[in-house]
Amino acid sequence: MSCCVGGGGQPYDLTKRINVQEKRLINCKAVDVNQLMPLKYKWAWEHYLNGCANNWLPSEVPMQRDVELWKSNRLSDEERLVIMRNLGFFATGESLVGNNIVLAIFKFVTNAEARQYLLRQAYEEAVHTHAFLYIVESLGLDEREVFNMYHEVNSISNKDQFEMALTEDILRSDFNTESVENIQKFVKNLVGFYVIMEGIFFYSGFVMILSFHRQNKMTGIGEQFQYILRDETIHLNFGIDLINGIKEENPEIWTVDFQKEIEAMIDQAVLLEYAYAKDCLPRGILGLNSALFKDYVEYIADRRLERIGFKAKYGSKNPFPWMSEVMDLVKEKNFFETRVTEYQSGAVLNW
Repeated sequence: MSCCVGGGGQPYDLTKRINVQEKRLINCKAVDVNQLMPLKYKWAWEHYLNGCANNWLPSEVPMQRDVELWKSNRLSDEERLVIMRNLGFFATGESLVGNNIVLAIFKFVTNAEARQYLLRQAYEEAVHTHAFLYIVESLGLDEREVFNMYHEVNSISNKDQFEMALTEDILRSDFNTESVENIQKFVKNLVGFYVIMEGIFFYSGFVMILSFHRQNKMTGIGEQFQYILRDETIHLNFGIDLINGIKEENPEIWTVDFQKEIEAMIDQAVLLEYAYAKDCLPRGILGLNSALFKDYVEYIADRRLERIGFKAKYGSKNPFPWMSEVMDLVKEKNFFETRVTEYQSGAVLNW
């Protein structure tokens, strides 16, 4: 059985054993069986294994100290605002990513090993959404306020609307990836969700919440954000490998005009993140202020641009070098934020 069509659009003999060179990331026509072996895209399988090594559940993280601090008078209004804004953004942002994987990306990524990773990622997005529910319930927050913040805070709404617009075309019943224009639309979706949502938008929130954790405040939330950050790093690396792989297999899409569209998307995302940082930090706290976040967003945007074949354009330095000590993914290469405490789930099933 083969997963692709042959030359001239004629199908291969579906009874023959698969030739690994016939595998493609998109536009393989016969995907009736999860034809995982032989592997062609070993990077996809490696990302899957790395994801499995970071297995965790929110309920394993104790929240008592967070509850005590939240109910005390030891947090300022500005600190509470940062926490609430980030919970509001991540609660909907993670669900948008999960929906996009299940409803859009999985349908058009036709390679089995890449799909194996997407199944793992979809599960992780569900765990992340679970984490925000767990935090909201533990702290006794108003669920409607947190989960409806994307309607009530413009800077959050604007980021979510930016992402949802990238899903609209892909969800049309007649959409396919058979034309250059449609492959470009699909790649824009991948850039929007992997490079921008998970690779830029989420990272400002990680800095804000982990700044509390560094000062031994809200440590339960901080621990969960560490695990989410490790997941998101693998998501980002997978997405970049997927984008670069599709570019390599479909070089005709990478036109000068299309490259300008991608750069314009990232420019817009940087501006949206500036506005979000100002909303979260109208006054400086925890050694943070919106001016520092301008530099940080530009710094990580440059790193993302370089990973998908562009030159850095902003030239800002990293104002939060401590982020390089927050995680440790030994098997991940070519990524600038590395190091966190090793985590292995100690949970044991009781039947």
